Amino acid sequence: MAKKTIQRFLPDHNKVKEHKYLRIFGRLLHDANLWHLNRRSARGAFAVGLFFAFIPVPFQMVLAAALAIPFRVNLPISVATVWITNPLTMPPIFYCSYIVGTIALAQPRQHFQFEPSWQWFIDSLTTIGPAFLVGSFICATAAAIIGYFGTDMLWKRSVRKAWIHRHKK
Repeated sequence: MAKKTIQRFLPDHNKVKEHKYLRIFGRLLHDANLWHLNRRSARGAFAVGLFFAFIPVPFQMVLAAALAIPFRVNLPISVATVWITNPLTMPPIFYCSYIVGTIALAQPRQHFQFEPSWQWFIDSLTTIGPAFLVGSFICATAAAIIGYFGTDMLWKRSVRKAWIHRHKK
């Protein structure tokens, strides 16, 4: 059941191979393991995608693809999972990351007001930057671990449920 549900949402692998930002990987994208969907590839892909979803860098999809290739996990899931952080979810997720960082570094929270300017960005690197980056890394690692084991648990549960259902028939 889990495999069929996930496959419904996955894009065609030929379209993904032709994506303008993923073409840089060239022949590496022809590895069949990157497109195969099983429990191992799904749980690893969710972990990779969730990790990069919480890292505040541009080109998260490319970074997720770059890590999916050597780990040989499902590439479309890795790339798609980074979209958990999108323009609507980024502010609350990154604010929570900042709070986690202040707790981890034992720093008081600083009042700040976002301004879409390069000067604000440079100034914030020294004020809220360290707490934000540490919190982002902690949240990314936690999300990856939860995604890995959560996907594994849901996959096993789905297989067990399907097996029981088949034997009842």
